[in-house]
Amino acid sequence: MKTLITTLLPKNEILDGERLARARMFTDEMATRRTVRDFSSVAVPRDVIEACINTAGTAPSGANQQPWRFVAVSNPAVKKRIREAAEIEEREFYEHRAPDEWLQALAQLGTDEKKPFLEIAPWLIAVFYERTGPEVDGHKAKRYYPHESTGIATGLLIAALHRAGLATLTHTPSPMAFLNDILGRPKNEVPYLLLVVGLPTNGCRVPDIHRMPLSEIATFIE
Repeated sequence: MKTLITTLLPKNEILDGERLARARMFTDEMATRRTVRDFSSVAVPRDVIEACINTAGTAPSGANQQPWRFVAVSNPAVKKRIREAAEIEEREFYEHRAPDEWLQALAQLGTDEKKPFLEIAPWLIAVFYERTGPEVDGHKAKRYYPHESTGIATGLLIAALHRAGLATLTHTPSPMAFLNDILGRPKNEVPYLLLVVGLPTNGCRVPDIHRMPLSEIATFIE
């Protein structure tokens, strides 16, 4: 039997003008979001991180299976292990795996295999998705669209962290199986990305990037 809950749905009495104002306000706020690589070690309370992860948990998912799993790490020893493992993969990437074209694209951002922010930032949030669920009667439970669902949840998490006044960096060393080992996650969970979270350093500098205008990213058929 379906249970319908309507109390949390948007209110119909909001005028179109207010809707537009809200949408533009959020656009302006998110336009200030930038990826940061120079993090301060200033502590961020756990309850702030919890609130933002709760926001991520409101995302839609295939069959409402909510396949995302978030592991928030502030322990210095664990962050050190993650950095060491990530830098091994990053060295392989920069020295052997990455084609020249990719390295040229990264050159303008000034990135390399050294990832000190993995230890400096107060929080690392490892994002996993379930490939399958817990076994039921000896059979693995299938997860529907787990990768896409977790991507949506991660987007909400990044927006929530930005709304809370925190900076983020999406870090994707490849492969990331070391996260399962270090964080004690089961084999049915696949690492999606590593989100670095904290406050930027004073005088932090970011690349002067260009964001494409609406006309280049959207098409309207009316």
